[in-house]
Amino acid sequence: MNWQFLFETFFVALSGVPVALLVTVVALLIALPLGFLLALTRINKIPVIHHLAKIYVSFVRGTPIIIQIFIIYSSIPLMLKMIFEKYNIAYDIYKINPIWYAFIVFAFSSTAILIEVFRSALSTVEKGQLEAAYSVGLTTFQAYRRIIIPQALVVALPNICTATVNLIKATSLGYAMSLPEITLKAKVAANVGYNYVEAYLDIFIVYLILCSTVEYLFKRYEKYLSKYKAANV
Repeated sequence: MNWQFLFETFFVALSGVPVALLVTVVALLIALPLGFLLALTRINKIPVIHHLAKIYVSFVRGTPIIIQIFIIYSSIPLMLKMIFEKYNIAYDIYKINPIWYAFIVFAFSSTAILIEVFRSALSTVEKGQLEAAYSVGLTTFQAYRRIIIPQALVVALPNICTATVNLIKATSLGYAMSLPEITLKAKVAANVGYNYVEAYLDIFIVYLILCSTVEYLFKRYEKYLSKYKAANV
């Protein structure tokens, strides 16, 4: 065991944390509203969209995320190349920063997961509360913002926490897109002296610290939201 390399590479791996967090935050900013809206289409059984959302969720659940990465990372440049050639756009699509593909891949995967999270959480709120909100003059938007969402969020938060932690861990697959995140940086450093055991230990420690911190923050926020649950009871 090369302890000096282990110590030095820990900070190399740590330098990839901002990229992993950026991908996670952007993917969630896209996935949270989309997941919520598509969950509503499933609950209200809106024609066509309801079935498309169901197929979409089944597809994401039934395929490994690494395969989704390979498909999206390979197909999008080909489609863009065809479009650019058709409209004579002089731009080298292979110069696009891989982080943009990471945003698409992980938002695509997270949205499907959050659809089911929100669908199950919204179903725990009694429909009578929405009707009561209408009776006092609230609009649908106001009813959801003030009554439905705060209660559903209490139920959904543990699953959102799990989805977020899984998303952070999934960013380790970003190396397949040459994304300079935690795993790729540690593996590149290990290539010189073949110190892969030390590099993987550093990756393990960094992700453990990162995910534990996120879980702690979610627990604090869940405690804050528990007042809505108490009020509902």
